[in-house]
Amino acid sequence: MKKLMILVMAVFVGSCVTASVENTQKATAHYKLGLSYYGENNIQKAFVELQQAVELNPKDRDVLYMIGIIYLLNYDDSPKAIDFFQKAVSVDPDFSEAHNNLGFAYEKSRKFNEAIDSYKKALSNLKYRSPEKAYNSLGRVYYRLGKYDEAIDAYNNSLKRMPELYISYYGLALCYNAKGRYGDASLAISKAIEVDPVYKGSKSKAVNDLSQKKLDARGEEEKDIADWLEILKY
Repeated sequence: MKKLMILVMAVFVGSCVTASVENTQKATAHYKLGLSYYGENNIQKAFVELQQAVELNPKDRDVLYMIGIIYLLNYDDSPKAIDFFQKAVSVDPDFSEAHNNLGFAYEKSRKFNEAIDSYKKALSNLKYRSPEKAYNSLGRVYYRLGKYDEAIDAYNNSLKRMPELYISYYGLALCYNAKGRYGDASLAISKAIEVDPVYKGSKSKAVNDLSQKKLDARGEEEKDIADWLEILKY
């Protein structure tokens, strides 16, 4: 009787393992198809494939991450993005890109302290390949909080890792301007325009483009553009 029970259990466990492997393979196929659709900007088809993938393998960090990306960047649903990024980092606490985008989702939700914590968690992984992004984001949040010295440090850390990251120069210009360091602000925005692939060093093109963007901008974006235009007069 015991031998029969052991045999039955072995068959049951074996079938579960087989089903699990099959589910993982199917989930991977749906994930790859979802990525393909996303690359073609077919967002809804990508979302459906990713949903099928996560149903088959709920612990796949990459699937959870991509669903979070769609909620964050395409559906403008920060709360759901936060939920999926949190699930991704719970599966892999060293998933720095997920921590970074979790920070951005918090930032969009005006949860700045949570955003700072997430950006710092992204940076705590010494194997993170794109730390300049998290440093730049930290600078942006510190600037919004009026912590200009911390913002300047973060932007400089970003530029140490990627000197051509022009958005960090734009951020530095705002920080220096807020501190009354107008000469440094002017130098920073000049460097930004020099490195920015859109302007390629053309101050007049930058002024015209920013003036046009200001017409449609609102809130903090409008103020940032107004400050850049003012700095360009120095």
